[in-house]
Amino acid sequence: MKIKTLETKQIKNKTVLLRVDFNVPIKKGKIKDETKIIAALPTIRFLLRYQAKIIIITHLGDPKGKKDKNLSTAPLAKRLASIIGKNHKVYFSEELAGNKTKALIKKAKAGEIVFLENLRFDKGEEKNDPVFAKKIASLAEVYVNEAFSVCHRKHASVSAVKKYLPAFCGFLLGQEVKMLDHVMKPTKPLVVLMGGAKINTKINLIKNLEKKASQILIGGGLANTFFKAQGFEIGKSLFDKDGLKIAKGLLKNKKIILPVDAVVSTSPDGVPTVKKIKDVKKDEAIFDIGPETIRLYSKIIKGAKTLAWNGPLGMFEKDAFKHGTVALATLIAARSRGKTFGVVGGGETIEAINMTKMQGYVDWVSTGGGAMLSYLGGEKMPGLQ
Repeated sequence: MKIKTLETKQIKNKTVLLRVDFNVPIKKGKIKDETKIIAALPTIRFLLRYQAKIIIITHLGDPKGKKDKNLSTAPLAKRLASIIGKNHKVYFSEELAGNKTKALIKKAKAGEIVFLENLRFDKGEEKNDPVFAKKIASLAEVYVNEAFSVCHRKHASVSAVKKYLPAFCGFLLGQEVKMLDHVMKPTKPLVVLMGGAKINTKINLIKNLEKKASQILIGGGLANTFFKAQGFEIGKSLFDKDGLKIAKGLLKNKKIILPVDAVVSTSPDGVPTVKKIKDVKKDEAIFDIGPETIRLYSKIIKGAKTLAWNGPLGMFEKDAFKHGTVALATLIAARSRGKTFGVVGGGETIEAINMTKMQGYVDWVSTGGGAMLSYLGGEKMPGLQ
């Protein structure tokens, strides 16, 4: 996909509305993971270098159109100020497009930042309301989208806003598109590793990449849904009840590879046991792929020239059930940056790759889970149009 990239002449000495995704975990006012903030810094520093006045907008959590002090973006503004340093002042506005915000923007000088309150405090954001979009657009001269992770959503700050301002992509968003295009036009063989729980969020991805992929390896709750569709006993395992019909329709596809064994237990805190899928009992649940599956999937992954991974393969947050996810995460990282091109994405997937301490070896770690699935699934991307 071709998109308008950022150039000096477009932003020099201009007031720029920068849409970022700083939707990061915050507990008691402290940020727990700064990955998304750090990822946007090259674009922010570029704008500051060319004396742009930056208005930063982002969402945080899901306040459902109401003000929620626990979801204020104030801690994000404070943290950004400490990262950027004293040479570039960061102001924070407790509102979005009112008179106080306009006064702060007027007060700010070139090379300074005005950080606005949570976009989703206004119902107009998620409704893609043109009136709300026009209000935030009126604050600036140029719009820059650096929030790939919400580009699949038809929201005011990524969709309607572009009707009112010249629109360009930030460096991160540009790289997201470029790297994901490597998967869309892969060096073959392409191997897709897919975990997580809901099959309906992955169906377009499966259908769109099925012709290009050599194998699609399935794990996690997704695999349990396929087992249920096959008529296997899965006990108390997590599965997608609404996705059973879809799973049944995909069972004939020879490119879809399912686990041959699993790590089961009677509870998440119970004793783990390795079993063949056909041997799972009613009082047990599948929490991880088993060693035979790890060996099978590893062999396939080692033969790939392009790798794409989204979704954990089990309850990786528990030490007893993280082995499958971490083993394959380590292998994907080890194979990337060499003869294999590796892309991973999704919040939990990134957590898993971070466990290996090898995330730096992966060719591209996408900041967008749902957006990555939508893009690779060939769905409409309102934020990129």
